[in-house]
Formats: sequence, C-alpha cells, structure tokens
Amino acid sequence: MTHDDTTADAVTGPGGTPPGPSAVRPTATPDPMRYDADGDTPSVDDTSSTDHPDGDGPSPADAALPPELAPAALALFGDRLDLAAAYAELLVTDGVVRGLIGPREAPRIWDRHLLNCAAVAERIPADATVLDVGSGAGLPGIVLAIARPDLTVTLIEPLARRTSFLIEAVERLGLTRSVRVFRGRADEAASGSTGREPISGDVVTARAVAPLDRLAAWSLPLAVRGGRLLALKGSSAAAEIEEHADVVARLGGGSATVHLCGVDVIEPPTTVVEIIRERMVGPPRPAASKRSRGGRARHR
Repeated sequence: MTHDDTTADAVTGPGGTPPGPSAVRPTATPDPMRYDADGDTPSVDDTSSTDHPDGDGPSPADAALPPELAPAALALFGDRLDLAAAYAELLVTDGVVRGLIGPREAPRIWDRHLLNCAAVAERIPADATVLDVGSGAGLPGIVLAIARPDLTVTLIEPLARRTSFLIEAVERLGLTRSVRVFRGRADEAASGSTGREPISGDVVTARAVAPLDRLAAWSLPLAVRGGRLLALKGSSAAAEIEEHADVVARLGGGSATVHLCGVDVIEPPTTVVEIIRERMVGPPRPAASKRSRGGRARHR
C-alpha cells in the first residue's frame, strides 16, 4: 500500500510501525530547497546536483568521521558514537538516494549536520519530551535521541517518503523505545485533528524549516506551558528576533534569546534561538455579532 503525500496519518507508539520494506519507492531527485538556517546556503535538501560529486553515487566512505572532528564527536556522543556513525552512513547512502540529503552534503555530514545538531542537547533538560518539527531526514531529532538516551523524541513530518525513511532509520538504529514518528503537520499534531489525540512536549526543535514568525506559529502550540522552542538558526537569528518579536508575543512566547551551543567543542558553534511558552494562547475566536436592545443581532 502506498501513501499520498497530501494525506496525513500518524505512526503511533514508540518506534512507529513494525519492520518491513518501505512503502515509498526510493527516488534520486532531491526535494526542492527548504528554508535554510543560515539564510544564504543550501539546506539538507540541496538541489544543486542529483549526482554524487565524484560521479560514483553515494558511498559509505563519505560517512567516515574526519580525524580532526573525532574529539568533538566523542564529547557530544560519548559511548554512543558508533550509533551516530551508523546514522551518518545511513544518511549518505539511503538518504542521498531517496532525496533527503543533497549529494554535496555527504562529505560534510559530520561537521555541518551531526555535530551541529548534537550541540543543541546542552539546552535540553534531563528526561525531557522532545518534538522535532519538520524532521525531514531526522535532523536534529534522531541526532538528539542518539546523543541523549534519556530523551523521548517524536519526529513530526508530513511527507510520506520522508516518514518512510524515518521509520526505517529508527528501527535500524534500535531507537524504537525512545523515538516515534508522527506523519502530519505541526498544527495537526497540536490540535489532534483527524481523530488523533493532540501531542505536546517540553521542548520543540526545528532546523531549516521556516522564518521565525511562521515557525513560532507552528511550534509554540506544541510546547507545554513553560516549555521551549529551540530553533537552529544562522547569521539571520538576531534580525529575525527583532522582526518577529510582536508575532512571537501574540502567540504566547516570551522574549527570544540567542544561545551559542557547543562553544569550545565545535567551530563554529550552533546558533539557537530559544523561546519559552509563557502563555497558553488558543486559536482566534470569530467576532461576535452586535445585538440590538431587542436581543436580535443587527446585520450591517
């Protein structure tokens, strides 16, 4: 049975569905470029080429940990470094073939993606529930689940071929006890639409998803009161905070702050915008019609 990408459904329970072949055929055509955290460089879904830089197709060799990055990788992943390496290999092989990772990203999978995401773990409390919005290939959600086995992570992704990859990755990496996949949009997850229970978490993460105003509108409703949104950003972080402060406030968020994660561990550190959900703000109510003294509504 195949799925239509426009139809939302949830893979419920830890780890999603039982093991089995993907319901979506692999594709060599990457997705259109998603919004980039740096604002000026291609995101994970790099469309600059459908060919591997060496012309030989995806190679597990691209997942090798560069020796100069080994100390940082060990500091961030500890005794789960082998698991991180297995995920890196999955990204540069199946992830490239199925269009979730741009082929030019494969040689820099460690510094630009895995270490960049793992550094965010320092902003997440112990034993937290984490919801990863627009998870794509599992960045940063799967990385955080590897680096922090105390976390419970839900990967939120609306597209069928991406959720198919995520389900298989979670199973192959042995993360089914701490990670589940939710197929649907963030607003569907928050509202519990189409007969599903709404979900919420202590922390909501997002990387290369959308500008801060739209991202806050999608993500803050998923956070519990006092929970936080952690948005991985780049050089545009300060400007986005200033531009969208009013929107964030209307959505119940506190003042956004910028944090550099992984200082003295990775270079450059990961830029994270953090917003605490201070107030529970529901959807806007329709305007009430004015009534006459006789009690009937007056129509204009």
